Amino acid sequence: MKRPTIADVARRAGVSKGAVSYALNGQPGVSEATRRRILAIAAEIGFSPSSAARALSGATARAIGLILARPARTLGIEPFFMELISGVEAELSARSYALTLQVVADQDAEITVYRRWWGERRVDGVLVCDLRTDDRRVPVLEELRLPAVVIGGPSGTGRLTSIWSDDAAALVETVEYLYALGHRRIARVGGLPDLLHTATRTRAFGEVCQRLGLAEAVTVSSDYTGEEGARATRRLLSSRIRPTAVIYDNDVMAIAGLSVAQEMGLTVPTELSIVAWDDSPLCRLVHPPLTALGRDIPAYGAHAARHLLHLIEGAPAVVIEDETAHLTPRGSTGPPPPRS
Repeated sequence: MKRPTIADVARRAGVSKGAVSYALNGQPGVSEATRRRILAIAAEIGFSPSSAARALSGATARAIGLILARPARTLGIEPFFMELISGVEAELSARSYALTLQVVADQDAEITVYRRWWGERRVDGVLVCDLRTDDRRVPVLEELRLPAVVIGGPSGTGRLTSIWSDDAAALVETVEYLYALGHRRIARVGGLPDLLHTATRTRAFGEVCQRLGLAEAVTVSSDYTGEEGARATRRLLSSRIRPTAVIYDNDVMAIAGLSVAQEMGLTVPTELSIVAWDDSPLCRLVHPPLTALGRDIPAYGAHAARHLLHLIEGAPAVVIEDETAHLTPRGSTGPPPPRS
């Protein structure tokens, strides 16, 4: 896992390390054309002028990075990330490592930060969340040789270490549970459609509903916020063929859906059953408490951090299957109303 050094820049530019130092620090001693070529090469391989002293010394940062391309307002209300980070922090603190967290607008900004962090020796490795289909971050991280653990997969992670949970199996368990209760009109309010785990859940939902003969099953996309979850619920409950059960891709949307159902005069679970993904204290505080898919998310974060530290120490890349989420039935699910 070799970091870019001033020697790497010099070798690619065909000049001395002294010339690179002159160019990076804006000092005379090189032509303007050479300076531009050196700066371009440094940017390409992720070497920053401010990193020169640390790169020559070989010092480590004793920090790992986590970049989230999500609206900050979403992160502030979604328990999943808070629990994940708590598990990461617990593992890192035991090893005297720090967590560097940054929120960015999109993948382009995320890739720019990866290049800067690695070039400036800000971090020794990174955790990667919200894997997307044809994710552009994966080849960049491979090119930089930046130690990385992808939280997600198992597909789409290239040669990077990944830790994943079987979302398809959890979704199938949920639909079969609702089917056993007698539900034949099941809907799902999904998360961001470009995320790989959303696509996995959508595909699994379609396949299990087809196998069970649930012709009226439907998935509505959302963005994990309570506002969008509420809007999606109103559309579903106002449709001509109203679902008798709804599965939500996170707890925040499920709670918003419960509120909308009650506003519309529907009794949960007598007239509508609700299931939330990623059990949290919020699911147990509302009335009725929500049936939810749960797993130990702090442990998930701790496992990801532990494997990243192993990677930083020189361990080979691996693919790890973590705990599958399992259903905990509570008061928000029951048999559908008669003739439904």
